[in-house]
Amino acid sequence: MTTLSEVYRNDLMTDRHITPLDFDSIDRVPESHSWPPFDEPLNKIQTCDLRDSLIPVIDLTNSKSRNLIGQACETWGMFQVINHGVPSDLVKKVESESRRLFALPAHEKRRVLRSTGGATGYGSARISPFYDKGMWHEGFTIMGSCVDDAKVLWPHDFQRFCDTMDAYQNQMRLLTHKLLLMILETLDVTKVEIVWAISTHDSQSALQLNSYPSCPNPSRALGLAPHTDSLLLTLLNQGGINGLEFFVEGLGWSQVQAVEGALVVNVGDLLHIFSNAKFPIVSHRAVVNQSKHRISVAYFHGPPVESRVAPSAKFQKPCFKSLLVKEYLSLKAKHFYEALSLIRT
Repeated sequence: MTTLSEVYRNDLMTDRHITPLDFDSIDRVPESHSWPPFDEPLNKIQTCDLRDSLIPVIDLTNSKSRNLIGQACETWGMFQVINHGVPSDLVKKVESESRRLFALPAHEKRRVLRSTGGATGYGSARISPFYDKGMWHEGFTIMGSCVDDAKVLWPHDFQRFCDTMDAYQNQMRLLTHKLLLMILETLDVTKVEIVWAISTHDSQSALQLNSYPSCPNPSRALGLAPHTDSLLLTLLNQGGINGLEFFVEGLGWSQVQAVEGALVVNVGDLLHIFSNAKFPIVSHRAVVNQSKHRISVAYFHGPPVESRVAPSAKFQKPCFKSLLVKEYLSLKAKHFYEALSLIRT
């Protein structure tokens, strides 16, 4: 059975695309990471300010939460949830352990540098090869157990990091299944399709720890370039600091306000396909600031990579072809934004 990490090993990455800057050793933005100023078009997209309240914040204890989530998926492809049941002390521990990792000297972090054909460990964003400029970002990817990498980083003190990340992944898995069930019920899909989306047997997931160090010139640096997420659903903890922005066609970029205790939820490519494009996918990016080191934690959930993804059987006129999940991920790894257009009918 193919795993998500094996699919991602097919990425054609080079050492240049994987190794982050040593942010502690520089006091300026190097040319390699210097983007056009944000008051000019960025990738032919103009930045503008919108209302912070565009993305709804939904209380999961609200009796109308399912309908509100369905509306948010259909309108924005993104929403925030509060009263979601994930213990706040666990969230704080994840943030603390993430900061412990990223506070290590660069030469120590690079001991667990992701290999050019690898999927887990320390490194730059996977989307790096699609952009000419580097990003003001460093990440650490976990798929399943992180014990091997943690033992390298902390030979005598690795267990608390592993225990924290394992506990968080378990909480994210439970919450993701709850949210997906609510979302799919609003689509009125079959029980077989629901099992496909939330199966606990062969479903695939990844935990991504993101570090955006304070930047001497944030107007010329970008934390994470515009992209969409590839799997079904993403849950993101912003860490209490603003930095996530999403794109609205015809309007521009808007900030996703960091709400205390909230998790950002967004539709991924596979859910966009499954909903027959009823749920839009939202292009998003991360910006940096001069005074704060921002940490975010993203959990990505997907179905078995050997399974097929296609529009739900409820749609009489599917607008996407049926293909294996791993085939779509390979397309995305090679063609990035064009991947969805390649499978349109």
